Amino acid sequence: MNIKDLTTEKRNSATMHIDNMSTLDMVKTINKEDQKVAEAVGTQEEQIAQAIDMASKKYHDGGRLIYIGAGTSGRLGILDAVELVPTYGISPDRAIGLIAGGKTAMYLAVEGAEDSESLAAEDLGKLNLTSKDVVLGLAASGRTPYVIGGLDYAQKIGAGTISIACVNNSLIGKHAEIAIEAVVGPEVITGSTRMKAGTAQKMILNTISTGVMIKQGKVYQNVMIDVLPTNKKLVNRAIRIITSVTNVSIEQAKDVLLKADKNVGLAIVMAKTGLNSDDASKLLEKNNNNVSQVLNN
Repeated sequence: MNIKDLTTEKRNSATMHIDNMSTLDMVKTINKEDQKVAEAVGTQEEQIAQAIDMASKKYHDGGRLIYIGAGTSGRLGILDAVELVPTYGISPDRAIGLIAGGKTAMYLAVEGAEDSESLAAEDLGKLNLTSKDVVLGLAASGRTPYVIGGLDYAQKIGAGTISIACVNNSLIGKHAEIAIEAVVGPEVITGSTRMKAGTAQKMILNTISTGVMIKQGKVYQNVMIDVLPTNKKLVNRAIRIITSVTNVSIEQAKDVLLKADKNVGLAIVMAKTGLNSDDASKLLEKNNNNVSQVLNN
């Protein structure tokens, strides 16, 4: 399909005269268009669930989440990977974002990088990609060569492959096991896919990575329990988490967090069961370090 015929590149009839609108009308128009994003993502719920199940199994078996994309899509992948580390306490090497053109492209456009299929294979090769890993390829237009090359290389290695696009019958979808296609329609500003398409991609990534982390036992009830208390703010958050799910006092939460060596999940098990640190640790080990499994069984 010619790029001019892609949904993401068409002109939006509702915003033809946005340049002459009052500021308030401009804001209302953009907001009205943004409301279409959640609906578009909603059409892909089954595919997103499949992606979570596949990625969860591979992650549990020691694999990594690896995001690849160019421009806005690449930056969104990096953002998702980076934020998983402090949010869920994972090692930085378990979630990695690759962008066409390398680290420089995070801040400045690197001309031509997205047009190379071989470049993505090289980038993934440097990571020693294995069949345990999952590669998530992002391209709003669904046709970026860098992403196609990366997905093809991943399939050759036997890694899991997921594509995320904002057009129907995307080209990258033909190169992935699971194709997610949230069609948000023409952008407010023609071709500015950092807007609705970018928002859709962010929503999808949020759902996938959050789902994977939940299935790893990094959430108890609806709170993050593998948060790393590396500063005063995060220590206070850890204490609030413990009090909210165990109903112990703040002083008791501080004490049990200290005895658990700042391991929030371990502290919750100790507070809920009355076990000491060693016995609570053994109980967690028997249950895949999953607090929900320990306390809900």
